[in-house]
Amino acid sequence: MKEIETNKNAWGKLSRDHYGHFKKIMLSGNCQLNPTILKEIGDISGKTILHLQCNTGADSIMLAKMGATVTGVDLVPDNIVYARKLAQECGVDNIQFIESDILKLMDFHHEKYDIVFTSEGVLIWLPDKKRWAETIRHALKDDGFFYIHDSHPFYFIFDEIEYPKGHLIAKYPYFSKEPYVGDSIGGYAGESKSAQVYEWMYTISDIINSLSAVGLFIEYIHEYDRCSSGMVASCDTKDENGLAFVKEFENKIPLVFSLKAVVR
Repeated sequence: MKEIETNKNAWGKLSRDHYGHFKKIMLSGNCQLNPTILKEIGDISGKTILHLQCNTGADSIMLAKMGATVTGVDLVPDNIVYARKLAQECGVDNIQFIESDILKLMDFHHEKYDIVFTSEGVLIWLPDKKRWAETIRHALKDDGFFYIHDSHPFYFIFDEIEYPKGHLIAKYPYFSKEPYVGDSIGGYAGESKSAQVYEWMYTISDIINSLSAVGLFIEYIHEYDRCSSGMVASCDTKDENGLAFVKEFENKIPLVFSLKAVVR
């Protein structure tokens, strides 16, 4: 699919910057998973985890440091190169990485996992949520669970220039099925790059219905008005846990959601 190939090339422009950014904070000992994620996934020691869309591997490595055996998957060749390098530099060996479009992963990868995990800025890059859900179910053990923490689609409808000014102006269609075509990528872990990118809007019902259709039961869905620093550029205030939010919309607008699903 040409749009995914275009996105792969765009993300490749960020690989070195992301590696350098996360290497610096991980080797300083100051890097940890989003506290919301930590609370919700619980004790993962001894578990096997498939981490979809793992980027340059920072979160995969943190999951492995919590005692899990982790397999990270990412579309971008350089992301996998740097993920392996970062894991080695962090002294983590209970981890492996696979280069693959996750929508093609189940064509060749048949391992089963206790947990399938994905987080923070992933769904918008996937054109086929049905295939995404099928991939998750394919990889899960019958007693396993799926966990996602990602941007809330309601937030995406607002004008990104006006939102941090305290103005809610609906700019993007919530129900659009056509990709939005952008001209830049990145900015949260290095300078943004000029690149054509394709992003696909999703709805909460898209997520729930896709997972339900493959036999997963939604154990919970939570919504939050705060997120990891850098996940939403307009967030200018931090709480006691280091989570960022827009002061004008605290307790008013959801920025992220999390969901846990288990096999029926």
